[in-house]
Amino acid sequence: MRTAEKRLMRALAGETLAVPPVWMMRQAGRYLPEYRATRAKAGSFLDLCYDPDLATQVTLQPIRRYGFDAAILFADILLVPQALGADLRFVEGEGPRLSTVTGAEDLARLGPADAIHETLAPVYETVRRLRAELPAETALIGFAGAPWTVATYMVAGRGTPDQAPARRLIYSDRAVFDALIERITEATIAYLTRQIEAGAEVVKLFDSWAGALPGAEFEAYCIGPARRIVAALRAVAPEVPVIGFPRGAGGGYQSFAEATGVRAIALDTSVDPAWARRAMPGVCLQGNLDPLLLVTGGAALDAATRACVAAFGGGPHVFNLGHGITPDADPANVERMLRAIRG
Repeated sequence: MRTAEKRLMRALAGETLAVPPVWMMRQAGRYLPEYRATRAKAGSFLDLCYDPDLATQVTLQPIRRYGFDAAILFADILLVPQALGADLRFVEGEGPRLSTVTGAEDLARLGPADAIHETLAPVYETVRRLRAELPAETALIGFAGAPWTVATYMVAGRGTPDQAPARRLIYSDRAVFDALIERITEATIAYLTRQIEAGAEVVKLFDSWAGALPGAEFEAYCIGPARRIVAALRAVAPEVPVIGFPRGAGGGYQSFAEATGVRAIALDTSVDPAWARRAMPGVCLQGNLDPLLLVTGGAALDAATRACVAAFGGGPHVFNLGHGITPDADPANVERMLRAIRG
């Protein structure tokens, strides 16, 4: 099947389908017993990300179980800072820990954007294997963290509740922060270009902490880098759509869509579908079921799923969650969601 004929690609091209294509953020993950078994075999999360055999396996697991319309590469947004030279480890039950960038000396220790590929070569190999092994009708999504979100981890050295360390650096030493964003942006363009060359048919930019940026900073550090990335990718691969996810952006979703040129916008659970359809009439909308419903299940899941399909039904729509599926989700509830979508 040609890429353009795949259901996900048709929706991203602007077609309104009677039954929307569906995939889930974090669809390969801890809620699946087969993932947990493979993760144990890998030894560590990073070992899993950098092992093309195992990373291919876990990417394929939800496709084999559920028949989603798209697979998303199994990797992590923090592989890019590691490839730039940051120290990275994952603490069980706590999340990532990185060496920090808080001044010019820290920035000088990072490598150039074009030096990332040796570290990330196993990821590109995973993409190549997935493109060869996926069912013909299943689209392959590559991804990267957006520069602002990646920078928040690099400045703080870990996830934070309000991204205050990165915002403080903007206000105290904007030159250093701007240089960091520039380095991440260049690396992200290089990384996604290689994913596309390896076989990714769609790429997604995850700006998980976009909602923490105030107005002028949202334009500078969320919209600006995304616009550059989309333009650079379009110059080398105009047929590859980009999905943007400026989570928590509120009314900023509209300006993001208009300014960046993304083909689709992924929406978090706070966004009203009717508003999104009015505000972004020419954009494919992705989302935005509450992931908690895949924990609780039952009639509430059925009703919310059908309501989501109906609410987005007036234009191109990719059914997804408003954020990633959680580790305590019940795999049976995913099957129930799919029945409600597909009838």
